[in-house]
Order: sequence, then C-alpha cells, then structure tokens
Amino acid sequence: MKFEIFDLGLTNFRQSWDFQKSMLLRVKQKELSSALILCRHLPVITLGRSGKKENILAGDSQLKKLNIKTYEVERGGDVTYHGPGQLCIYPVIDLANFKKDINWYLRSLEALLLDVLSDFGIKAQTQSGLTGIWVKQKKIASIGIAIKNWITFHGASLNLKNDDLANFSLIRPCGMDIIMTSMEGILNQEVRFDKVKRVLTRRWHEASSFAGTGRRN
Repeated sequence: MKFEIFDLGLTNFRQSWDFQKSMLLRVKQKELSSALILCRHLPVITLGRSGKKENILAGDSQLKKLNIKTYEVERGGDVTYHGPGQLCIYPVIDLANFKKDINWYLRSLEALLLDVLSDFGIKAQTQSGLTGIWVKQKKIASIGIAIKNWITFHGASLNLKNDDLANFSLIRPCGMDIIMTSMEGILNQEVRFDKVKRVLTRRWHEASSFAGTGRRN
C-alpha cells in the first residue's frame, strides 16, 4: 500500500470535501495506506457537529454579498472560517494502523503544527482543555476532525496571511470570543504557501506516528 500527498491548490470547500470522502473510501478499501490533502479554500464558513448558528454573526444578506457559503459538516467543534489566506491540512489515516485513540491523534496534529511553526521561528503553544494552537492569547491554527470506521478526515487550518483575518469577524470562532492571528502577523513579513507546504510535508515524513510504520494497538 502507498501513502500519497495531494495538493488541491485553491478550491471551493465542496470539492475538497468530496475529495476527502473519495480518499477515505480508498483507504478503507486498502488502495492507499493514508493520504495527506493540502488546499486553500475560497471564503467559506463551516459548522461542526456542536456548531451553533448564533455563532455566525453575519446575516444571510451580508454573507451573500460577500459570496461566502455556509456548510454543516461532520467534523467536531463549532463554527470556523476558511479562506485563501489559510493552509488547510486534511489527513486521511486509518488509525487502526497506528493507535485507536482520538485524543492521541489530536495531540499528534497539534505537535505537527507546533513543529512547523517552530521552524519559522514562531513560539506557539496549546491551551489546556482546548484544541488548536495559540501564540500567546491569539489563535493561529484550528483543528476539527471527523472519524469514520477509525479513518480520519477533515483536520486543521493554519493561518498564513494577514489580509484574510478580517472575515473571522463574521463569526465567533470555535464558539468563543477569541482573536485570530497569522504567521505574517507574528513575523511581520510575507509568508509563502510553497515554503510552508515544504516544511509541513518534511515534518510529516519525519513524524513516525504518521508517515512511518505506525504503532499498532
């Protein structure tokens, strides 16, 4: 079986969602051992399983004017925004080949993101009782996963660009009153997607928990 990385580029959410499901089926059928999907989204708001519509602060007319669609999805968590200034990271992994432990998987994703940010000189951290990555009190990466037959999909989003942060004001991110930040906002310089993707894929391959033989129960 083989592992593959798919870079979908800038795409609408529905296309990437459908692609994730097709990869999930391929992993389930043992055509792939696992897949890592990278992409950027046209502006979109998604509601997770515990999402509350009142956490979307913008009205329907405003969202229509901005051409921002909303989707109710099967990932965990509340409401989030995705846009062209983010890198979305969707691993499709059969946890039966590693460890059937959702908390372990979430912490592994956080560790991967912390390593990537560290490679850019950004000192980030997790917060007790919460999922995601912060720089001081501002959130830079969000995580929301789904698991079907112990195969993962959905995943994480990492904020790269400053100019895409304004749309977070349309929602209450993750159902909380938090401030979002970006790599550019922290570094005060341009951050290129191709460089972040190279660092992330290198870190992915280095992480034996994901790209190696794995650890079975």
